[in-house]
Amino acid sequence: MKNIFLIAKREFIATVATRAFVIGLLFLPALILIFALIGPRLFNFKNFKVQGEVAVIDPSGRVLPELKKSYDPARIAARREEQAASALAKAPQQVRQAAGNSAGRAIASALGPVPEITIIERPVDSDVEQEKKWLYVQPKSMPRLALIVVHPNAVEAGADMEYGAFDMYIPPNVDDRATDEVQRGLREAIIMARFQAQALDQATVGAIYNIPTARSVIVTPQEQRKSVKGMNIMMPAVFGFLLLMSVLGGGGQLLTTMVEEKSSRVVEVLLSAVSPLELMAGKLLGQMAVSMVGMALYILMGIALLASFAVLGLLDFSLIFYLLLFFVITYLILGSLMMAVGAAVSDMKEAQGLMMPLTIVFMIPWFLWMPISRDPNSTLAVVMSFTPFLNTFAMLLRMASNTPPPLWQVWLSVGVGFLTAYAAVWFTAKVFRIGLLMYGKPPNFATLIRWARAA
Repeated sequence: MKNIFLIAKREFIATVATRAFVIGLLFLPALILIFALIGPRLFNFKNFKVQGEVAVIDPSGRVLPELKKSYDPARIAARREEQAASALAKAPQQVRQAAGNSAGRAIASALGPVPEITIIERPVDSDVEQEKKWLYVQPKSMPRLALIVVHPNAVEAGADMEYGAFDMYIPPNVDDRATDEVQRGLREAIIMARFQAQALDQATVGAIYNIPTARSVIVTPQEQRKSVKGMNIMMPAVFGFLLLMSVLGGGGQLLTTMVEEKSSRVVEVLLSAVSPLELMAGKLLGQMAVSMVGMALYILMGIALLASFAVLGLLDFSLIFYLLLFFVITYLILGSLMMAVGAAVSDMKEAQGLMMPLTIVFMIPWFLWMPISRDPNSTLAVVMSFTPFLNTFAMLLRMASNTPPPLWQVWLSVGVGFLTAYAAVWFTAKVFRIGLLMYGKPPNFATLIRWARAA
């Protein structure tokens, strides 16, 4: 037992103390921080301003007056504030409270300066083909953004009771943001003209159609809690991704170190001082501790992020306990199997053929996280919760959803996981006794099974 802990300590320190580990551990947080600082500058819309002329042919004569109002800078600014307020209203209450009164102004400011669009009125009987030539010449002072031809039935429906719209012609190099702004104002103008033609009040019609989004309340025999739209999908994805990346990263590290030590004959020196079982257990525990450090860092980052947005109440802290429990189980399974592969081959090229099937098997629940999260009590989700190699991921996805499984299913899945881990460690121990000192032709899975039976 003493040798096991000495090997585990050596593995942990040798990995954690390296510069590569520190860089790898801090890479994602640093990347997020860099993107947070540089991203707004990369996608900076504040310096872009929609400015130019728009020619309009309006046979109805009713859209043009509304279009002038719609393109008024004050109206555009008000429309942006309304859109920002509408987007903020759909956010969770905790986010709205944390954002305060400045959120709407911040969103509107991020959209950039208010556009300046000048309307050029064209005669109703203008030749459209001739008017298109107006777009060919682009003055430097005031670019020409579009030629708009309003349909005759855009305001009042024709005999077929169908409304028209508009045709829009643009020069080849116009920015998409300018086109969107022109179309947005034009749609608003046509709608306002239709309201006036039908003697309808826009505010009244808007109030009739407006139904505030109700916050769903999740009811269980133990508690009632508010749900947040999208959290039933996002939370399982976050927990599943964290478990998957931690296990695959640690398992890959175990495989690499085993292949390197075997190919350099270092393992022969180690076996002269310790038994194969002690070497296997020490390496497995040491690298598990390394992966645990990385997972703990990301868990703390996630908690800090939720706390900064005042939505920490959305997190069920019992999930962190089960995340760590399932991590230990899954790491024992995948890590030991990766060590078996590393002990059986002599270089990384030989290891690829055995490593890839293992990786794909463990990623199956991640491929199915959407149907499992949406229906955590479906036959697929329940069966996968008790399937060896898959049960830890599937059960964690179910537990992070809005309808967690019964507690007896959780602990039954834990039991299946520990039995699978025991079988994987037993199999690896058998392979270790034979494979560590075997060189030559690379084995396949059938060969590994024969070694386990013979040992």
